[in-house]
Amino acid sequence: MSSLPSKGLGRGLDVLISSDFDKSLLLTPSDKIEKIPVDKLQPSPYQPRKHFDESALNELATSIKRHGIVQPLVVTPIKDGVYTLIAGERRFRAAKIAKLGEVPAIIRSSEELEQLELAIIENVQRVDLNPLEQAISIERLHDQFSMSYDDIAKRLGKANSTVNNIVRLLGLPENAREALSKGQISEGHARAILSLKNDVERQNYLLSAITTQGWSVRQAERFVSSVKAGISDTSKARARILSETPATKALSKSLGTAVSIRRMAKGGKLEINFASDSELDEIIAKIQAQ
Repeated sequence: MSSLPSKGLGRGLDVLISSDFDKSLLLTPSDKIEKIPVDKLQPSPYQPRKHFDESALNELATSIKRHGIVQPLVVTPIKDGVYTLIAGERRFRAAKIAKLGEVPAIIRSSEELEQLELAIIENVQRVDLNPLEQAISIERLHDQFSMSYDDIAKRLGKANSTVNNIVRLLGLPENAREALSKGQISEGHARAILSLKNDVERQNYLLSAITTQGWSVRQAERFVSSVKAGISDTSKARARILSETPATKALSKSLGTAVSIRRMAKGGKLEINFASDSELDEIIAKIQAQ
């Protein structure tokens, strides 16, 4: 059996990214999950991280007692039924604290790991991959190969911020993830929805406005800004957004003054600002000339 390559495997986290998403997204139909006895596992020799926060491990152990291990470990066989951890050492340590007899794991040979890592990297570099598919592929490299986000960024030739922002898309609610994967919303729309993470009601409202009313990324961002500015009434936040549209922008440019829309129960009003009677006469002349 060949030794495991170092190529970034087992490196510690350099960047903090929320892991608050459904980890089952990282699994593929071909991933067979086995139950491995805890006493048959040993830490990876490529894991440079020697200190693990005890309080965090105890919290994880408590969670594991209640819910089990949601995301399987990734291991590679050594000999005599013993396995080396490739990914999931925190889960492994917490499982021992929780006194589990066995843990779920995906078993891969060192050759498989090399081939799969290369396949995922090639996959994430495809131009036709949508942002959510990219996010899943990048997170698989991080979670199942213990590659840091910085290392992944270097391998992909992308900026660290680009990789971080892509992975954060996994924190979208399921309906928004589905809309993103189908191309119904853009990555920019998705980021706007994600920024309302603690407000599910407004996330759903914003998603609906984008998909049914055709809100632009700019309108979505303005809606978020309105909410964060303290406009708690969704209808008022919506009115603020709709007061500026591509049409009003074009008209403002044409007339040389601010133009806005005021929505009402039925229809609405087109408001044209003017500072003096002479400016009003100029605006009227421009309208008549058109």
